[in-house]
Amino acid sequence: MQHIKINADTSAEILTEIKDAIGGTIQETWGEHKLIINNLVAKGYVKFIPFDYGVSLLHYDIKFFEEVELEIKATEFNPIRFIYNLQDGFKHMFGVDNSTKNIEQFQSVIFTNKTNGSNSLIFPKDSKIEINIIHIVRAKFLKKRTSNIASLNDKLYEVFVDTDHEHRFFHHGRLNLKMADFVNAIKKIKSKGMLRLLKIEAKVYEILTLHIQQHNLVNQGVPLPTSLIKRELKIVRQLGKKITENPAKNYSLNQLSKASGLSQVKLQDGFKFLFNRTVTEYIRHIRLETSRELIKTTDLNISQIVYSIGFTSRSYFSKIFKEKYGVTPYEYKKQVYIPVAV
Repeated sequence: MQHIKINADTSAEILTEIKDAIGGTIQETWGEHKLIINNLVAKGYVKFIPFDYGVSLLHYDIKFFEEVELEIKATEFNPIRFIYNLQDGFKHMFGVDNSTKNIEQFQSVIFTNKTNGSNSLIFPKDSKIEINIIHIVRAKFLKKRTSNIASLNDKLYEVFVDTDHEHRFFHHGRLNLKMADFVNAIKKIKSKGMLRLLKIEAKVYEILTLHIQQHNLVNQGVPLPTSLIKRELKIVRQLGKKITENPAKNYSLNQLSKASGLSQVKLQDGFKFLFNRTVTEYIRHIRLETSRELIKTTDLNISQIVYSIGFTSRSYFSKIFKEKYGVTPYEYKKQVYIPVAV
């Protein structure tokens, strides 16, 4: 096993300490620091992006060719870590008792430690590792005026205000496929410079929100949909993506059930869990969001838009558009229309 000790005082130093242990080169572009490794130990990268108020992002996309233990010492730099696993499983271990927890694909973890404690992330040999880690340095984050931590549940509130690092905390999250879409959205951002960093920062806060929401649900005892297994939830997620990509298609619950091999009950349970909507509500939501984007970005008239997204009645479309957005499609078009200068 390759044992890498991390005694970093900042998120950026983590990259340097990994590099010193197993090699690689660090590149910096527009505020993004990227450790690229391609040797006998590993192939891939670890990326670090800092933001204001003690928030930073680490993203691992790497394959280790031998088992690796990343032992993280809780120095004065001892952030809350919000981790989401997109690929093969790995293990988390507190140094105090050496007990391990398996972190499966699409699961999340929230943890922090006492000062001078340690945590280990143990990555298996020849596994594809892709994890998204948000670091929150509490003393800095609490200075952010919009950080209303009083709204957090009691357990998370205690973690955020523990700026002297007197307690350890571990939350083993459950299956969450929604978060994968937000994490993957970061990789699709093509902008450069400050605009790119602002877009990534916005996604980081959305992911952080999902972590907190999931912790709240678990804390409240809200169960997973027991009628579906992970493989079936992945199928539901793919159906949601197909509807987003082609909202005009004439979908029906019966047709989606036959195409997916899932019962109508399982489909409804899956859509409610992943998208907080029934199948019909989700289709309508995607069509309305698509229509709003078309009104903003194209010269199509309202009737053309109605038929291009799969509706057959303009009056029905106008009714549900106003119910959702508070204005009629025509009123919305007047709000967002920018005349072309001649």
